This record gives sequence, structure tokens and C-alpha cells, in this order.
Amino acid sequence: MDLLQSMKIAAAGMRAQGTRLKVISENIANADSLSPVPGGDPYRRKVVTFQNVLDRSIGTDLVKVRKIGVDSSEFRKNYNPGHPAADKAGYVRLPNVNALVEMMDMREAQRTYEANVRIVDVSKKLMSRTVDLLR
Repeated sequence: MDLLQSMKIAAAGMRAQGTRLKVISENIANADSLSPVPGGDPYRRKVVTFQNVLDRSIGTDLVKVRKIGVDSSEFRKNYNPGHPAADKAGYVRLPNVNALVEMMDMREAQRTYEANVRIVDVSKKLMSRTVDLLR
């Protein structure tokens, strides 16, 4: 594998983790978003799914975002009959976003992004040294 290939692989990883970070930040921003209508569904957590895609130009697999889907887990419920979003039984459905899980996912995505940035930096330095040696 040459240095250009490693940079392309790392760049694909950075794009994928960047998308993941955007989705996580959207989840955190909407962690308290309730339904505008009584008994309706609140914000549903989004999740990113990745896939390997063969890049024929460099002859290796790259990571890509396959899809941005929704988490089908149950909504939390809170008994608050006076709330405008409460259903007939008096329960308000809360988003299925757990801030702790989102923060852990964000930290993992951030570290993976940073690792890919380091790969690009090291590859650039190695290419620069190679050019210096050829002079």
C-alpha cells in the first residue's frame, strides 16, 4: 500500500465519522424535543450505519455511510397529565435519546476521526521526506 492509498482510506474514514458526529449532535440537540400534538411521537434517535465500498482506482475498500436510520427502541414515558403533549392517559412520550450513550458515541467517533487525521499527517510527512531525499 502506498502513501496516497493510506491518505484516501483515512479521508474516507474522516468523512464517515464526520457524518456520524453530525447525527450524534442532532440527537443531543433534540433530546428534549416532544411531540407538538397530544399523544404524538417525539423526536426519534437517529443512527448511522457504515459499509465497505470497493474503490477500484486504488484497489481497496473504503468506509462509507450506508444509511442514516432511526432507532426503533421504545420511547420513555413520563406521567404529566397537565402537559400539552400528554396522551389521554396523562403520559408524555419522551425521545429515545440517552445523553450518556450519545456522549460515549461522540467520544468514540471523535477519537476515530483524530486517528484518521494522524494517518493523513504522518503520510504527508513521509511523502515530504521522500521528496527531500530525492533532491
